[in-house]
Amino acid sequence: MPKLPPKDYIQVVEFPIAITLEPIGVIHSPYKERHGTPRQSQLRSAPPNYQPAIAHVELFPHRIPPIALQDLDGFDRIWLITWLHLNQSWNPTVKLPRGNRNVSHGTLATRAPHRPNPIGLSATRLLQVEGLTLTVEGIDLLDQTPVLDLKPYIPYCDAFPGARSGYVDSLESQGSHEVDVFGRDRPNHPKKNAPGWI
Repeated sequence: MPKLPPKDYIQVVEFPIAITLEPIGVIHSPYKERHGTPRQSQLRSAPPNYQPAIAHVELFPHRIPPIALQDLDGFDRIWLITWLHLNQSWNPTVKLPRGNRNVSHGTLATRAPHRPNPIGLSATRLLQVEGLTLTVEGIDLLDQTPVLDLKPYIPYCDAFPGARSGYVDSLESQGSHEVDVFGRDRPNHPKKNAPGWI
């Protein structure tokens, strides 16, 4: 078998010093302000009567033809890749909304929205695909958030249930949850009646 000529893909294109992205769509969410918006699209535990918010992803026809969504309706979940456009600055360390508020963590070791490039990543349940509108359930994004891309969630390569989660494992074992989502009414919490619970 003849040898193929060497491929020099990485040499023929210069490393970009700036990247320009154009939104492919927009989020229509019931959340209009940061306070009260879930910090993740999936909550670990919630009251029995909790209903995840329904949102819509409107894709722009000048960017996305409908055929680009062919077969997407066969997936239960999708990744939404978004631009958190309200965040104009960032710090290299942050304090978490739960746990010890005197302890800082490296920003890149958190899911904080204030980042060097404010890219959002949300795994949300796909309910319906109708034309260029996706209906999703469970959203952690504000209304009018720009959408950069979306991809199907595929469990065999996207889920690692046994993976270590650093300090988050410790917070979970302590039963530490943020107050501003469900207050002290989070179910089955061993410390929910304790003073100073967070």
